[in-house]
Formats: sequence, C-alpha cells, structure tokens
Amino acid sequence: MVTVGIDPHKHVHVAVAVDADGRRVSRPLTVKNDAALIGVLLKWIRAIAGGAPVTWAIEDGRGFARGLADGLLLAGHDVVWVPTRLMAAHRKLHAATGSKSDPADATAVAHAAIATPGLDRHRIDERVRELRVLVDLRADLVRRRTMVINQVKAYTHLWLGHTPGDLTRTPGLTSLTTLLDTSQASPHVHRVLAEMLGETADLNRRVRDLETTIRKLVSPLAPALLEITGISHVSAAVLLAEIGDITRFASSAKLARYTGCAPIPVYSSDKERHRLHRGGNRRLNSLLYTTAIVQQRFHPGARELLARHTPTKGVRGARRILKRHLIDVIHRAMVQDRASWQHHIAQHELVA
Repeated sequence: MVTVGIDPHKHVHVAVAVDADGRRVSRPLTVKNDAALIGVLLKWIRAIAGGAPVTWAIEDGRGFARGLADGLLLAGHDVVWVPTRLMAAHRKLHAATGSKSDPADATAVAHAAIATPGLDRHRIDERVRELRVLVDLRADLVRRRTMVINQVKAYTHLWLGHTPGDLTRTPGLTSLTTLLDTSQASPHVHRVLAEMLGETADLNRRVRDLETTIRKLVSPLAPALLEITGISHVSAAVLLAEIGDITRFASSAKLARYTGCAPIPVYSSDKERHRLHRGGNRRLNSLLYTTAIVQQRFHPGARELLARHTPTKGVRGARRILKRHLIDVIHRAMVQDRASWQHHIAQHELVA
C-alpha cells in the first residue's frame, strides 16, 4: 500500500510517496499544474508502487486541486481530502523542529491520511462538473462586461456629456446608441463607442444564454434550494459548483466555517468575544451576503431577526447572524436535494 501526499499550489504541486509505515519510498516530486499533470503523476507512481494499491491524499485546497482530484479519480484511483489543520498537526509530530517546506507538508498530508481512515473521499457528479464550467464562464463574462461598460460610461461622460443608465439591458443600449448616432462626436470617437456598445450587446447575449442553460440544469437538481428567498438559479448553481457533495460537511457548522460565516472566538483578559472570520470561500461568502440583502427586503422572518439583533450587534453584526442562519437553511435544503438525487438514481438502477 502506497499513500501519496500532495501539497497543492497554484502553479506547481509537490508529491511525496510513503509506505504503510509512513516511510518515504521516493524523492519528492514537483510537477507543474498544467495539462500534462495527471500523466506525469501516474507515470511517476507506477515506477514506485510496482502494482501496489495507491491512495492519493491531497491537502484540502480545492480551488487549486479540484482538477487534479478529478483527473486522478477518473483514472481509477482513490483520492481523499486532508484538512489543513490535520496536516499541520502531523507536520509538528513528524517534521524536524521548525521545519516548514512543501515536501514536509506533502509528507504530513500522507501521514494524516494513513492515521485517519475516515477522511472525506473525492467524488464526481457529472452534472455538477458541467455546472462548474458554466458558472465559471458566466463569472468571467460578467467581469469582462463590467469592464467594458465602465469604459463606455467614462467615454460617454467625457465626449457626449451624458451618463447612461443600465447597459446590461436592451433599452439602455438602444437609447445610448440613438444618442451616439445623433451626436456631434468625431468619426473616430463614434467608431470606438459603437464597437464597445456592440461588444456589450454580445456579452449581454452570451450571459443570458448561459443563464438559460444554467436554469435548465439546476431546476431538477436543487428544488429545495431554489425555494429559499434570495437564492436564484445562478446562486444555486454557484452553491452546487463550489460545495459539490454536501455530505462532505457533516453539519451546518462545518459548512459555515468553510464559507467564512462562523465567527472566530477570541479571548483576551478573561473576556470571551468573537471576531469576523475573513477566511473561507469568499465566493460563497459574497453569495450569502447578497442573499441576506434580498431577504432583508422581502422575507418577514429575516427582517424580524435583523430587528431583534441590530440594537445589540449593530447593522453589520445582525447581518452576519442572518448569514449564519442562512447556512443552516441552505445546508438542510442541499441535504434534502442530495437525498432526492440518490432516490432517482436508485429508481433508475431498478428500472435498468
């Protein structure tokens, strides 16, 4: 039995192979995080393992290592996720005093996997993988559209003395195009602005098409999630894409820590208090903030909760309490949706 510990990074990954007793069986491997990553790792481990079963243990940085985990799993290997705190504990146990390096971290990841058999195993749902691609592309298109619209507004304010309205919708683009055609702008300025408006219209169309596709994919996957006030089809898709299998979070408290919505206890001079957690998945944290704002406007229960806590916690503190409450609601809904997935899969297998 060979366990490979991997310390993932943005540009490179560091891998260390150890045997069942935790002894290194090879030199550490540093491999680029590119298209050839999986092939290089499999060729390397075949020369080491000699046919023995291999478990790949990856430090839980899924933003950097998600593609790696997917590739290894699709190649037929077992992949487990090792929490960073567990890795750090084993590094203190096994590494030399003060030792901190990528190979030491990768070795600690492997030791943690050997010592903790019940770690969360990586799983793939093809529908969620599709959603990840669509959600990431939509986010990229929205960023590009925002950049172009900001440039258009700056130029129209400078050359036309006009500040346009919402350019993400057809009426705003139409009115600005009409104003441009009737203006006295020079031919060069007219051409530049017309091209930018055309690019904005194309980005609007692509975003709308993606949102239509996302809606079709998400609707059967997250019916309970979509019933929550403030959770749109795009928001549900982001939750599914970032969280994946909700069962990897045994409780809503663990999901709250993952999203950065769990306050961190701080003790000073025998006084217990909590501070804001600025870590966690910031994409999900931003989504929860938006959902809380929507619920503040349209959900009576949310308004009551905010009114109850605002006098003592302040506006921001009360909103953080609402976000933490939303985590409980979202966790329950995603567990319910996941159970319905499993039921439909079981029914399909019986019919087949």
